[in-house]
Amino acid sequence: MSDAIWELRLQVPQGAQALFEAALEGVDGGALSVGGADVRGQVPLILYLGAAPDRSEITARLAAAAAAAGTQVPDFTSEMMPEIDWVAESQAGLPAVRSGRIWVYGSHVTETPPASSIALKIDANVAFGTGRHETTRLCLQALQDLARRGKVARVLDLGCGSGLLALAAARLWPTAEVTASDLDAPSIRVARENARLNGFAPRRPVFDVGAGYAAPVVRRNGPYDLIIANILAGPLMSLASATAAASAPGGTVVLSGLLVTQEQSVIARHRAAGLRLQARRRMGEWSALVLTRA
Repeated sequence: MSDAIWELRLQVPQGAQALFEAALEGVDGGALSVGGADVRGQVPLILYLGAAPDRSEITARLAAAAAAAGTQVPDFTSEMMPEIDWVAESQAGLPAVRSGRIWVYGSHVTETPPASSIALKIDANVAFGTGRHETTRLCLQALQDLARRGKVARVLDLGCGSGLLALAAARLWPTAEVTASDLDAPSIRVARENARLNGFAPRRPVFDVGAGYAAPVVRRNGPYDLIIANILAGPLMSLASATAAASAPGGTVVLSGLLVTQEQSVIARHRAAGLRLQARRRMGEWSALVLTRA
């Protein structure tokens, strides 16, 4: 693929890094790169976009993160990069990622997968989910814990991005019906291609564009024994009642995309909807919650 890419650059205080990352990762089609802190404690963030950035949207997202962090709104610059093979460039030097038995690698990796691993080929692309972000790894760990406890019949990956978590679930539970949806049509195209590259049968998992639990495919294939939602704390809380309604009795829900500081708010909203906390995992400032429906 050879396309023009827009590069947006800014610097944020190290203590507020996670908040700004979360704000920018919500930009449609964005891929975020993070560098190390300088001597002033400033962390460089670079957002790569497939189209010119909406400056008003970026400013609003940065302002919300700055308000939450109690810091100033950072300035940013943007420019269009030369046309390059962006996937190849972004993958150069990136090693495979291992999370328990699951081994996620790009097509550039020549290393042989470890014995008895679940190997999934996921190239860097416009869709979120290459196994490198803490929230994705937390979800992969949670899924493997659940797979050791028994079978599930129906799985939903809500906001599936690249499809990595849906594909991992399909490998961990080979007989399960796995449904995955995302608001972003390009992400669904990427997810379907990833399923093909990894040797999955057509329509397994089922990937479709849709708005949350209102998506026809999501409504048609439920209720679910397992729901995975690696999105952001705000959407997770607003969808709590719908999540509970889509869960089968005794069903399990894995939530991530939230900061440790947001755990209690997310748990409280889901408790009110009838879901109970079973376990939590943390990695740095990020968290994943495992809940069950009574």
